[in-house]
Amino acid sequence: MARRHSGGCELDMTPMIDVVFQMIIFFIVTVKFTENFNEDIRLENGPNAQEIKTKDMAATMIVEVDKRGWISLNGAQTTPAQLRSLIKRRYDRMGEFPVLIRGDYRTKHRDIRTVMDICSESGIYQITFVAIKEPRGRRG
Repeated sequence: MARRHSGGCELDMTPMIDVVFQMIIFFIVTVKFTENFNEDIRLENGPNAQEIKTKDMAATMIVEVDKRGWISLNGAQTTPAQLRSLIKRRYDRMGEFPVLIRGDYRTKHRDIRTVMDICSESGIYQITFVAIKEPRGRRG
């Protein structure tokens, strides 16, 4: 008997590539993103402070001011002019949103006031300050 030779075996890779891309998208969407907080900032004690609800954090802008008065947003240092522009653009896009200020307890008041003034000039009045509930001596 004569053998038949086929022209070769073809494998369609399109479904396999689709599945791989869907898995990549799934893992990117479901991975827990960690907050980029400046670990050098030492917060003030606030034993009577109200706890922040995590459901309120989705639209919140977190602004950090370190002991030298440097302002940062999402881990990136920014100038007051850049912060003003970012807040204004976000306000124009979303309307009013809450701002959370993480200020080092050694920061001069004028540096925190700069951030507060930028917020109020842009129409943002929901400003909250971050503090810790337990005394500084009990922390690690």
